[in-house]
Amino acid sequence: MNFHTRKWIKPEDLNPNGTLFGGRLLEWIDEEAALYAIIQLENPRTVTKYMSEINFRSSAKKGDIIEIGLVPTKYGNSSLTLACEVRNKMTREVIITIDTIIMVSLGENGKPKAHGKTKIEFVKDRFNDD
Repeated sequence: MNFHTRKWIKPEDLNPNGTLFGGRLLEWIDEEAALYAIIQLENPRTVTKYMSEINFRSSAKKGDIIEIGLVPTKYGNSSLTLACEVRNKMTREVIITIDTIIMVSLGENGKPKAHGKTKIEFVKDRFNDD
């Protein structure tokens, strides 16, 4: 699992119980998955199609630093499937897991578009270093 983004839990991120609001965390995960898929599929018209069961395993509180991890598990014709784990950066305690997030590449017509990708690519490798 590669952890790409860190978030610092601030007062505006908390629910009435004083812990991280689940909806805020899901917003961050959805954004991170979209950014990851857009970069991998080289298509800014990439959208979330599906999220599997979301397993809240622990919580975070004000002042905690969390990190969002994603790993691609499957490349479809027009989709990229990811798995996600969020953990506390300092304690490594897992906060949430999502086994399946499916992101779909769309064409200008809003319909799924084949992306032709089969493996992880790094942006630096797309440029010719002549």
